[in-house]
Amino acid sequence: MDPANSDEALVEVGLDLEEGADIVMVKPALSYLDVIRRVKDNYGVPLAAYNVSGEFAMLVAAARNGWIERERTILEVLTSIRRAGADLILTYHAREAARLLR
Repeated sequence: MDPANSDEALVEVGLDLEEGADIVMVKPALSYLDVIRRVKDNYGVPLAAYNVSGEFAMLVAAARNGWIERERTILEVLTSIRRAGADLILTYHAREAARLLR
């Protein structure tokens, strides 16, 4: 798909649902927060978002370099994905986020 064409993403989601999908996924999550929102608004189906390894690696590298606060940024990133409309988030931050949210 053309990453600049969110309309194409919506067409693809529609085709997936016509083929019987019970849940749809948007990946990568951070680059496509707008698509997550559009899918949720247009289809209202269960929606997963995959916070891919490259997004994870960028955050880890920035934290190691002292550019960001790791724990706060993890929660902010996951919150932004949820706020965009994701019902389920697949992320490499899962264990750390669970610990932080306890």
